[in-house]
Amino acid sequence: MKPYGKIILRPLLTEKNAAMKEMQNRVAFEVARDANKLEIKRAVEEAFKVSVDAVNVANVKGKVKRLGRNIGKRRDWKKAVVTLKEGDTIEFFEGV
Repeated sequence: MKPYGKIILRPLLTEKNAAMKEMQNRVAFEVARDANKLEIKRAVEEAFKVSVDAVNVANVKGKVKRLGRNIGKRRDWKKAVVTLKEGDTIEFFEGV
């Protein structure tokens, strides 16, 4: 198994994800594109010492962007939404 630092790339900190964290006890991460649900579950449990109930993943396509006549594309990435068991939480910036 790959180390969890290579699977979980960064947490997704948006207003929508903050509301989802408070109401539904779900946390979103950007993960490696080749990671599957079992690897993501093990990596979150190992990294944050919590129990994971479910993992949902989505492949996000990069947007096509223009700057003048130049056309480029943002990279594709994978998003994982992890549902934690009741009573478990992951604290990112609380108390700062």
